[in-house]
Amino acid sequence: MSVAGLRRAARETVSGLPREFWWLWTSTLVNRLGAFVATFMALYLTVDRGYSASYAGLVASLHGLGGVVSSLGAGVMTDRLGRRPTLLIAQASTAASVALLGFVHDPVAIAAVAFLVGMASNASRPAVQAMMADIVRPEDRVRAFSLNYWAINLGFAVSSMAAGFIAEVSYLAGFLIEAGMTAVCAVVVFLKLPESRPVRAVKAAQDDTVGLGTVLRDRRFMSVVGLSFLVALVFQQGSVGLPVAMGRAGFTPADYGMAIAVNGILIVALQIPVTRVIERRDPRRLLVVSSLLAGYGFGLTAFAGSVGVFALTVCVWTLAEIVNAPTQTGLAVRLSPLHGRGRYQGMYTLSWSLAALVAPLMSGVVIDRFGAEWLWGLCAVVGTLAAVGYGALMRRLPTAEPAAAVPPREAAAGAEVGAG
Repeated sequence: MSVAGLRRAARETVSGLPREFWWLWTSTLVNRLGAFVATFMALYLTVDRGYSASYAGLVASLHGLGGVVSSLGAGVMTDRLGRRPTLLIAQASTAASVALLGFVHDPVAIAAVAFLVGMASNASRPAVQAMMADIVRPEDRVRAFSLNYWAINLGFAVSSMAAGFIAEVSYLAGFLIEAGMTAVCAVVVFLKLPESRPVRAVKAAQDDTVGLGTVLRDRRFMSVVGLSFLVALVFQQGSVGLPVAMGRAGFTPADYGMAIAVNGILIVALQIPVTRVIERRDPRRLLVVSSLLAGYGFGLTAFAGSVGVFALTVCVWTLAEIVNAPTQTGLAVRLSPLHGRGRYQGMYTLSWSLAALVAPLMSGVVIDRFGAEWLWGLCAVVGTLAAVGYGALMRRLPTAEPAAAVPPREAAAGAEVGAG
């Protein structure tokens, strides 16, 4: 493609999205650029503080458990308080708890604060997804979610590289930098993002017509949550099962780093151009194909015997991730009624939080008792089950969204609610 063609493609990718989306996108990028703690937490606890690997694993699990707890609570807050207040509370709480984590030394205190950090950092996700669905037209949502996912991975790639250099100077500096950048996100939200909750959703929240029980009784949506959990369980193996399996096979941490770096590089390089291809495609086919690619991409890892082959398997399941993430998020939004969008997105976020909690346990048990080959075979089975589930589910979906579009005047009025 020529330079002019690339410029035209880039303009078409970013055009037509509202200004509020780009401020939300900027907030996401800044947040991920400062995500140092998750990268070096294990090293901080084991090398700097001298704790055992088992204790570091416990802290990581408590961090994940905090995310599980906050998924549902943040969803309720998003509907009842609004998107903007929930984002501000979550980001301010994250900044404060991350800074505190850098100063506590007692093992019980570290574990407790790590749990709080997990709760606070995960609480913004339902609000971000609900706000994005509010401000972006339905036909542009896959593109918007793709751009947001691209920002997440770009920020993470940069922060992961920077984390190593910062840790060599001072672990405390890493905690404080992340706290400061999260505070910047809160300032961006406060100054630039009005409340996006439409008037109809505000009235419904006042009447409390949608509760968590309503979400749980929505079989179609809960089917999506279950399938999302299966797919997330497979993707999580890139960070929990793969390093353990490579270590057992005699590869070094640097070998794993080179293989997994392909994931971030491909997402940053391909997310936007691939989005142009999938934006108008049948979501049923995309979800089925991406589930199979994820399952069998990890399944092929059983045959890897060199860093190059491991990197090739990472290419396969990364392509699945690029296609699946925005398509699946768009489906979850499509099935969320306007007046319960926060609770629905909270339940959807819960599927990923639970997967982050279960995946380390699953991979450890399977590898220890049966060997890594069985883990990769199980990934192929789980990916196939998810593909079959998506194929069956999508045949029963209506062509239109379940909640009628909000009239322009009502949507405009909703944007005024809660604006500071």
